[in-house]
Amino acid sequence: MRRIAFVARVSVVVAWLGSIGCSGPASAPDATASVAGVVPSTCGSTQRVHAFGDFRLASQPAAADFEIAKAAGVRTVINLRHEHEIKDFDERAVVTGLGMTYVNLPWHGPEELNDAVFTRARELLRTVEPPVLVHCGSANRVAAVWIPWRVLDGGVPFEQALTEAKAIGLKTPEFETKAKDYVLRHQSDQH
Repeated sequence: MRRIAFVARVSVVVAWLGSIGCSGPASAPDATASVAGVVPSTCGSTQRVHAFGDFRLASQPAAADFEIAKAAGVRTVINLRHEHEIKDFDERAVVTGLGMTYVNLPWHGPEELNDAVFTRARELLRTVEPPVLVHCGSANRVAAVWIPWRVLDGGVPFEQALTEAKAIGLKTPEFETKAKDYVLRHQSDQH
C-alpha cells in the first residue's frame, strides 16, 4: 500500500514538473526550419525562453529554474554572462551540483562581442551534449550568437536567422551589425 501511495505521489510531482518545466518541441528541426521553429517556451520563473529543437534560449534563470531544467532533461548550460553579473547565487555550483555540464562564455556589450566569441559559440552549439539551455541576462546576447550559428552551421538565409534572433530577444543594433559582418566574412571561408 505504501508503495502505491509513493508511486502516486511521484506521478503527481512528475506531472507538475512537466506542467511548469522547460517546455517546447522535442526534436530538432532541419536546417530549413522557418521562424516558426523558434517558439516561445517556459522554464520555471525565467522571464524569456524560446525553444528550438534541443535548445532552450533564455534570459537569466533563477537557481530553482535550473532544477526544473534538469528535470526536463537539460544536460548542458551555456552562460554568456560574466560570473560577477549573477549576484543572487553561484550558478556554476548550482548547475554542476545538479549534474549538468556548465560552460561559461562571458561577454557583455558590443566591445566584447568579437570573432572569438562568435567562433566559440558556434563550436559549443555544435558540440555540447543536448538538450542545451543557453542564457544571458535578457536573451539579447543569446540572440546575437544565434545568428552566425544558424547561417553558417544551419544553412538558413541571414534574414531568417535575424528574424529568429529578434524573436529570441535581439535588441542591440551593434550586435546585429557584428553578427552580419562575421557571417559575411566567414561565408567566403566555406566556399
